[in-house]
Amino acid sequence: MEVQVNMWAVLLATASSMVVGSVWYARSVFGNAWMKLAKIDPKKDKGNVVIPIITTLIVSFLTAYVLAHVAYLSNAYFDHSFLQDTLSTAFWLWLGLVAARFITHDAFEGRPAKLTILNIAHELVTLLIMGLIIGLMKY
Repeated sequence: MEVQVNMWAVLLATASSMVVGSVWYARSVFGNAWMKLAKIDPKKDKGNVVIPIITTLIVSFLTAYVLAHVAYLSNAYFDHSFLQDTLSTAFWLWLGLVAARFITHDAFEGRPAKLTILNIAHELVTLLIMGLIIGLMKY
């Protein structure tokens, strides 16, 4: 079986993750709470943001590509609508690979539970929007 991935959908899903992150972590949304919980002082932490943004773009592209790839396989197996299988795949990948790992690492690092919830909720929204885009655009 040849897996078909719509690269335009992957690129749009990648861009969507940047939009979701920009809105989610805006000071007027969850940014102030996140900085407080993560102990980030915006006055002290004015480092170069280019490297984190480039890293985020690369990782978001990888995430969107893997989601599209696994969603295609899920759809081939379950044979529901592609949108349904993509959203379902996004949720299960989030639950088993993203949320579970965040919770484990944050527990060992002693991070506040509110920070963990804030971050894993962001990842859920990001993956579901990626799934929506990929699912609607198909392959």
